[in-house]
Amino acid sequence: MLLAAATPARSGDRVVDLGAGVGAAGLAVAKRVAGIELVLVEIDEGLADLARGNAAANAVPADVIVLDVTSTPDVFAEAGLSPDSVDVVLMNPPFNDAARHRASPDKAREIAHVSTAAALEKWVHAARRILKSGGALTLIWRADGLVEVLSALGRGLAAWNFCPSMVK
Repeated sequence: MLLAAATPARSGDRVVDLGAGVGAAGLAVAKRVAGIELVLVEIDEGLADLARGNAAANAVPADVIVLDVTSTPDVFAEAGLSPDSVDVVLMNPPFNDAARHRASPDKAREIAHVSTAAALEKWVHAARRILKSGGALTLIWRADGLVEVLSALGRGLAAWNFCPSMVK
């Protein structure tokens, strides 16, 4: 819920939750800020189905897309996420360090929780690609990985002003 609370959305914004899971953070933003166009992006079809159900149960209009965040730009565009088409991105990328975290034997849970060396940069790149100039990115990451976050943001959003407002 901290992710949702820290997301600076306004009515009329197109808001995309990358790695939405069951949709909790994106749906919380939509409940807090009326009039947004919400898109929930999730790689796992089962979680995407739960997100659809959660959106319906909470009377929140949301487009739920099954998509790997690391997909190519053409795959994003085919899914309705063209470059420079989004006002706000929120995301909770896999952030556990594989060297310090025992992964779940469940492959889907491992993908959702354990980061690879290039994962953060790929997620930031995907966010930058779909964000409009002046758009906002809110993300969760480990506090001990702040340098990693700043580095990825510097490469992905170098021309932008950014302020890391939350790390986990």
